[in-house]
Amino acid sequence: MSLADAAGAGPGAPWRSAPKVSGARAEGGHLAEFAENFCRFLARAHRECGELAEFDLGGQETVLMSGPEAQEAFFRAPDEQLSQALAYQVMVPVFGPGVIFDAPPERCKAQLKIQVDALRYQNMKNYAGVIAGEVEDWSAAWGEQGELELLHEFHQLTLHTATHCLLGGHFRHHLSEEFYRLYQDLQAGIQAVSFVDPYLQQPVFARRDRARERLEQLVSELIARRRASGLVVGDALETFMAGTYPDGSHLTDGEITGLVIATLFAGHHTSSGAAAWTLVELARHPEACREIVAELDAIDARGLAPGLQALREMPALEAFIGEVLRLHPPLVVLMRRVMRDFSFRDALIPAGKTVAVSIYESHQNPDYFPEPARFDPHRPEPERMFAYIPFGGGRHKCAGNAFAMLQLKAIFSALLRRYAFELAAPPERYVDEVANMTMKPRAPCVVRYRARKGSPGRTPA
Repeated sequence: MSLADAAGAGPGAPWRSAPKVSGARAEGGHLAEFAENFCRFLARAHRECGELAEFDLGGQETVLMSGPEAQEAFFRAPDEQLSQALAYQVMVPVFGPGVIFDAPPERCKAQLKIQVDALRYQNMKNYAGVIAGEVEDWSAAWGEQGELELLHEFHQLTLHTATHCLLGGHFRHHLSEEFYRLYQDLQAGIQAVSFVDPYLQQPVFARRDRARERLEQLVSELIARRRASGLVVGDALETFMAGTYPDGSHLTDGEITGLVIATLFAGHHTSSGAAAWTLVELARHPEACREIVAELDAIDARGLAPGLQALREMPALEAFIGEVLRLHPPLVVLMRRVMRDFSFRDALIPAGKTVAVSIYESHQNPDYFPEPARFDPHRPEPERMFAYIPFGGGRHKCAGNAFAMLQLKAIFSALLRRYAFELAAPPERYVDEVANMTMKPRAPCVVRYRARKGSPGRTPA
């Protein structure tokens, strides 16, 4: 019996259906409204219906589960009852056949374990220095002052850092425009309509499929060179190549490519938007920024060498990033397909439907986050588990969450040692772009920078 079953109706009591959200169209149900603004639609569904709200995504009946109790039931349900794989068939053409959401349960479990191993402590120690070096190279030509368009800049930086950590320095430094184009074509293949049918005959999906095929060729060539050289690098690709299934067999080149793509998405797809929002909020809250800079100066004064240990001793920066992830969570919604009838309190959700959790809506709950629209880096964590869920929860909590935090802390600990930032437009111009699956600021998103006095490698301003 699941947690949700235990919270169901009493013996002999009738089950009710989840209340339906108003406004469904004859064609597509709520899909158009959902695609136009995920956050606004899910907030409306919650306001209108409460803990459970059923809506129609182009024929796929979906129930939004809101509030910590409902979200706990969602996250704790076994895979046999709520399937992550069936809910995310949209990712199968992106990751490739036989990878994660397209793999049998035991092979998927083994692949996810290998992915977690790629982000283990030993590798993370290497990644901290790699990211710091990338930030130094990225900012080397900035000069004393100027402006940055954050969406483009952080898209490039986080792709460089993630690729360097996952595939090694040689691949990173020999990246071509082709690689960027292929990766962008994969990203573009994730749209609201692809949750209904990711195999529609549309040009964007054809480009996605060609990109996946070409990326496998590139990664396979890299794997062949690695095997021939015997080089030991300590990156994620090395872990993927060495990983085995319970029967002792190794991953195929196609499966390795799929894990590379999946981990790149975890390390870049969401991090670029989170990084942009972090810098906006740092510029918007100068007092909190000064507190973080003082923390970094104290670390430097102690002579603590840059690296993983230093990143662990930055509570002010970590708390600031945590509040960014609350107010601007990288992922808006998580979904599962109901495999066996699923109950919560006195409601029954039949097999075949989809259940969903809105991370954005959860983080706006005033019962757990007083004045939820206010940015407060000193906000205490809510006592109620599953209220704060920027990386999901339960057994399917994002495997890349530790890497994501490492990446963000490494980027901003390096940047804030060198530069001060301010907004280039009125504060109200910096708002969430909510028509996408991932949260980022609306374009254009520009800030000004100025070199800090006495910053490393800089002439005092």
